[in-house]
Amino acid sequence: MYIKTIVITGAGSGIGRATAIELSKQTDTQLILVGRTETHLEQTRALCHQSEQHHAAPFDICNKSEWQALFDRLRIDTLYALFANAGVGGVNTYGEADAWQEIIDINLTGTYVSIMECLPYLKNNSHPFKHVVITSSCLARFGVPDQPAYCTAKTGLLGLTKSLALKFATDHILVNAICPGWVETEMAKETISRLGEAQGISYEASLEQQKSFVPLQRISSPADIARFVTFLFSENQTSITGQGLDINNGSFMI
Repeated sequence: MYIKTIVITGAGSGIGRATAIELSKQTDTQLILVGRTETHLEQTRALCHQSEQHHAAPFDICNKSEWQALFDRLRIDTLYALFANAGVGGVNTYGEADAWQEIIDINLTGTYVSIMECLPYLKNNSHPFKHVVITSSCLARFGVPDQPAYCTAKTGLLGLTKSLALKFATDHILVNAICPGWVETEMAKETISRLGEAQGISYEASLEQQKSFVPLQRISSPADIARFVTFLFSENQTSITGQGLDINNGSFMI
């Protein structure tokens, strides 16, 4: 049986975890779960179907030598797909404690390194089409105050998507980005809570307020995003590349 090996970064929680669980339902899929915290990755692996055939790999995605060591250790020759999903959010303010560099390094540089380290293995795969999906954000579309680093990094990922889609088109590697809006993750909950505190309202009131700004009056579940990524990795997807794909309940419309 042909085994599709797929790498997921940021697999320890949220969208990454949900996507791992969804993809693991396919018996021909082997997952490499990458993230910073081993216990979180192992929790994700335990939730996956046929957990014994998947691998947890805790390391810093910006570290090139760690990527090389991972593929050597697992004796990986080819990859079918990469979900470059790892990222951090948060406010940053110019000054001594500015988190600008950390946010740029993880979200933008880390994604670039992940793709480039996986590239030789994607090229080596004999399947007619291979896939890279990058997690950007609706904040790459319209921005928000107080998060300049995050908005910059996520916008940069859309440029990276277009450039790499063109460069690797002849290798039949389809490169796309997803631009989620609010998703029920810990990162989103922290942001919604912070927004509520700034207004002196409860988390529940802040959540309802944020929903009211969205045309569909809801926020996505991680499973919603996971199902979309699973489609993008499917053998039925052979023509979409170089796109920023908006899955945000109507919060941004072209």
